[in-house]
Formats: sequence, C-alpha cells, structure tokens
Amino acid sequence: MRICSLLPSATEMLYAIGLGDSVAGVTHECDFPLEAAKKPALICPRVDPKTKPAEIDRQVRELVARGESIYAVDAELLGSLSPDLIVTQDLCHVCAASPDDLATALTRLPKLPRVLALTPHSLADVWDDIRRIGDATGQSGAAEVLATALAKRVDAIASKAEEPSWRPRVLCLEWLEPYYVGGHWVPEMVAKAGGVDVLGRAGEPSFRVSRDEIADSRAEIIVVIPCGYNAERAFSELSASQNDAWRNLPAWHEGRVFAVDANSYFSRPGPRLADGVSILAQLFHPELFPEDRFAHAFHKL
Repeated sequence: MRICSLLPSATEMLYAIGLGDSVAGVTHECDFPLEAAKKPALICPRVDPKTKPAEIDRQVRELVARGESIYAVDAELLGSLSPDLIVTQDLCHVCAASPDDLATALTRLPKLPRVLALTPHSLADVWDDIRRIGDATGQSGAAEVLATALAKRVDAIASKAEEPSWRPRVLCLEWLEPYYVGGHWVPEMVAKAGGVDVLGRAGEPSFRVSRDEIADSRAEIIVVIPCGYNAERAFSELSASQNDAWRNLPAWHEGRVFAVDANSYFSRPGPRLADGVSILAQLFHPELFPEDRFAHAFHKL
C-alpha cells in the first residue's frame, strides 16, 4: 500500500504502527520521526511560517477572507506517487490541508485513492484515529496496542495527579499576537495533568481572547504553546511579546510562566499528546512528577 499523509500527526501515527515504509508522501511539516522529513513534500503553505505571529495572523485572515486555501497541494507530485490512501483532516483549515484542498488535485488522478479525513476533538478521538488508520491499512492489531497503551499512560498520570488538593488555575495561550487560548484536547490535557484550564473549552476550537480576559483569569500557571512552534521559538516570541496583560497574575509573580514545545506535544493530535500530558504534570506538580526527560521541551520565563 502506498500512503500519502497530509497531516503531521497522521504521519507520526503511521510510523508508530510500523507503516513508515508505506508512506510515499508527506507535508512540509512532517518532521517526526526524522525519517519522515526525507519523504517528498506534497504540501506547501501560502503564508510565511517564519515571519512574526501578528504577520502570520494577518496573512491567514486575508486568505480566508478571499476564500482562498492556506495550503497548496502539488497535484503533479501527488499523481506521480499514485497513492492508494490519503490521510488528511477536516478539523482546522489553518493548521493543515483539508479535503477541500485536495479537490482539484484529485480530479487529475487516473485512479482515485481512498481519502481518510480525521476530525479529533478529544484525546479519546485521537486514540480512535490511530485505530481508524490501523483499520484502513490492515494494521488494526498494532494500532489497538498503541492506542490502548497511550490511553492507559494518560489515565495513570491523571490518577496520580488527583493526589494533591491543589489544582492550579492554568492559562494555555496558543497564540500571542493576537491572543488565542488552546481548545479541543488541550483543556482535557490540563485536567488530566492535575490543573484547571481557566479560559479554554474542552472539545471546542481555540478562540481569541482579550487582554482584559487574561488579566481577569487569576491564572496561577501560564503555558505558552504557539501552534506549530518548538520550545525555542515559543520562548523567543514570549520574551519579545507585550505581556502586560498578565503582569498582575499569580503566575507571573510566582515565576510559573513556561514556553513549551507545542509543535511536538500539543498542536498535533497524535501519539505524543501523551508526552504533553506528562510535561504538564511535571510543570503543575513537580513534587509528584520529578522526571526530567522532557526538560528540553520547555523553558521557564
């Protein structure tokens, strides 16, 4: 089977259940595992991902307002790869290519492949998407083993995180210019790790918030997880941002502001969300979760 993945999280799932050799094409963002980055890239963005957050937001809004796609699909390359299965998503058209982005490219193919669109809103949905990919590729057994192990790992963290009486009020910022709070699975991850998300809504999309809403949140911990950014870039943007909105918050005065590798552990609805829960548990309750294997994944402001 020849598989094209138009979603970094799906690429991770495919490799995790032993289908790396079957992956024929990926996106420009598929960088885990490292072997995935060597595959042909079928997708390129129409915005500049290296520019400042405010400029990225402006470019995205302009494209959306004109009814244009944020991503371009290389139809010629897709045709040459002749996939049997294409895995994409229909959750966030800003984060990754959607089935709509494929429409024109697919009309040029002599043989239509199966298209599997993932739309996760929760951790359980992500684990089920692993199973769906397993079912579509004949790897149901491996997918079930992985999905079950991830769910059990998160449940174990959640059980341990119930021990302390203190559950910190947590503000998860998915973007800084303008401010957005994380949605979908992020508030659930916070809860599993022993915290309370003060603005995010579990199972719902991320949304824009005002400086006043942040200032009124009484957040005791701030986790900065800009969509698509690693820890170093998140920390750089955090350090340069006008963060006066939270200077009176307990999180600021108590030194609990963290920039985290969102690209690996929060933005992508894949297997490493379980690692993301581990990271949050370490930040919220270091006395219970003293492990340091994720020390590379966050920086303290």
